[in-house]
Amino acid sequence: MTTGAPTSPYTARPRRSRLRRYLPLGLAVWLVLEIWLLTLVAGAAGGMTVFLLLVAGAVAGSVVIKRAGRRAFENLNEALQRGGSPKRGEGNGLTMLGGLLLIIPGMISDLLGLLLLLPPVQKAVSRIAENTVGKRLRAAAPGSLGDAFQQARMHRPDGKVVQGEVVREERAERPGPDERRPPLTR
Repeated sequence: MTTGAPTSPYTARPRRSRLRRYLPLGLAVWLVLEIWLLTLVAGAAGGMTVFLLLVAGAVAGSVVIKRAGRRAFENLNEALQRGGSPKRGEGNGLTMLGGLLLIIPGMISDLLGLLLLLPPVQKAVSRIAENTVGKRLRAAAPGSLGDAFQQARMHRPDGKVVQGEVVREERAERPGPDERRPPLTR
């Protein structure tokens, strides 16, 4: 025996976005292309050459990420010392992404990583990303982050949404010695 309002067996499923639909397919195609290109290069130049190229890409990527991270940290320190905000347009995030792509084994990811290390490519990619994010933010309803908080609601079995608020009662007295947390030490 069930209680409550019966639910319809024909509930409408929300549409999946294009990204969620085609991302697994794109990753599978990319993986197959990477493996095919590695075997092609290994057949032409030898397996040891491919291995050395992959190791060199990983080492170069880690150096790039380390330097970009250090530069970003230094920029942040300088900005905090002068009381301002960090400089925009430094390209540290895209440089780190380029280093990450260099670390990932494969020829296509190495080529994309090397392209992201070029300043004109970084400027073009950052301009495209800023325009895309700007369009999405303008299209979103004011005061919302799109569907980001959609899952923060409680759904009852009958499909109704229950809005709620957390109320935390504060104790007036101070905690006793046995209730205090120990101090954090290094």
